[in-house]
Amino acid sequence: MNWKSLIKTAVPAALLGWHLLAADWPQWGGNDPGRNMYSPATGLPDRFDAGKMKSGTEDVDLATTKNVRWAAKLGSQSYGNVTVSGGRVFIGTNNDSPRDKKHQGDRSVLMCFDEKTGDFQWQLVVPKLISGKVNDWENLGLLSSPKIEGDRVYVVTSRCEVLCLSTKGLAAGNEGPFKDEGQYMAGPGKPKIEPGPKDADIIWRYDMMDELGVFPHNASNCSVIIVGDLVYVCTSNGQDWTHSNIPSPKSPSFIALNKNTGELMGEDNAEIGPRIFHGQWTSPSTGVVNGKQLVFFGGGDGLCYALDATPTKEGDVNYLKKVWWFDCNPPEYKVKDGKPIKYPLAEGPSEINATPVFWKNRIYVATGQDPEHGEGVGILTCIDATKTGDITKTGKVWTYDKIHRSISTVSITPDGLLFVGDFSGFVHCLDAETGKPYWVHDMKAHMWGSTLAADGKVYVGDEDGDFTILAASKEKKVISESNLGAPVYSTPIVANGVIYLQSNTHLFAFQDTALAKINKDTPPATDLKK
Repeated sequence: MNWKSLIKTAVPAALLGWHLLAADWPQWGGNDPGRNMYSPATGLPDRFDAGKMKSGTEDVDLATTKNVRWAAKLGSQSYGNVTVSGGRVFIGTNNDSPRDKKHQGDRSVLMCFDEKTGDFQWQLVVPKLISGKVNDWENLGLLSSPKIEGDRVYVVTSRCEVLCLSTKGLAAGNEGPFKDEGQYMAGPGKPKIEPGPKDADIIWRYDMMDELGVFPHNASNCSVIIVGDLVYVCTSNGQDWTHSNIPSPKSPSFIALNKNTGELMGEDNAEIGPRIFHGQWTSPSTGVVNGKQLVFFGGGDGLCYALDATPTKEGDVNYLKKVWWFDCNPPEYKVKDGKPIKYPLAEGPSEINATPVFWKNRIYVATGQDPEHGEGVGILTCIDATKTGDITKTGKVWTYDKIHRSISTVSITPDGLLFVGDFSGFVHCLDAETGKPYWVHDMKAHMWGSTLAADGKVYVGDEDGDFTILAASKEKKVISESNLGAPVYSTPIVANGVIYLQSNTHLFAFQDTALAKINKDTPPATDLKK
């Protein structure tokens, strides 16, 4: 093949961009600690066909697909979001399609696949809490997006634990101080399960219920973030089954652990416990403001918090101290005709379940509730992250109240276009600087996941299983629509030129097949210059 001719005639920008922009997606938010759901990747496909199942099976027939690199069977409910690092793909699901016959019944599962082939490598199998669905709702599966750093995986389980795992599984040996994987997989007080090479290797474990008295409401889901040697976690503390009592009001909402040992290094001083509306299901972001590393959380009380990332000792406790806090529920969502609006009424206040996105010294975050509560009013707020103290009145840059309740995290392009979905099924496009709305697109089904902005496109899925690609522009344009055959409760991500998205039942690796073949046959960019 004449490579010089190819460079002149065949998508030169994409060919070079393929090599230059290849990157893993090692955590919720990719490589951006601010958690902006944006990727600089190029050469991404603008249409897909998820194909059909092989007759009599639940395996995808790749011959019937378009732009699908591989597909893998998951359980029956898959809410966790994909992360990719070091040639491995990680995804949370449940155990309704057991990969190993020794693991039967309702379990939460973290699966690990080979990035190139989709071959199953190993899994973490998590037994249910005996307290039942008040703490650990049946069949939800593992909700946390794992954080990968080097050869370590950090994940929050449905048992309200923070686990550190080896990326290699037990096939590479049993590393670290934790040696009782067999008892862990069986559950407390039950006969041990014999570990095998397809099981996870646990390095350390921190139980937030035992150690902190935390009472998670229905589920624990935080996607952790790491700064230096510290892992920052939302504890998921919440109400009990009566929806009127908070069993552990003094337990912390946010903590920091040592990433090497799992030791508790700090807890928040925000005292959110008594004010929790329902549960706490946010994930943290981080950024440097005025020379100080801050960690941002959405509270179960509807406030957004910035905490000093460095713990400060006061007496016997190391605190992650509040730097600022902002009440995201406007007065009209709290009181009507002189009377308080009770939670969870549609016209009333909400907590923050979305991840606060840090971008250019601002925080962008929407309010929302447990999807089981249905639809209602929401608000998207842009906050000045450089302020201190109670900045509810002084820190507002702009608000957008045309959004409904949302558990989605925003995507912001480098030129300042912001995209966000709401639970009612609308995708909103705004100016990130001013809050000016450009357009709204109706997905016609509930949205649990977030948008992904990349390569001039916006990728998004919905509860009907529809996967829509929109133009990332000030004018609304639908590029393509397809269906994955099962509900999509997750967020698309992109790693090394491949888009990953799961339905409830399958994980798909999408890529531009034609471009991938060109790049496969093309020598590295350094060779092209010779």
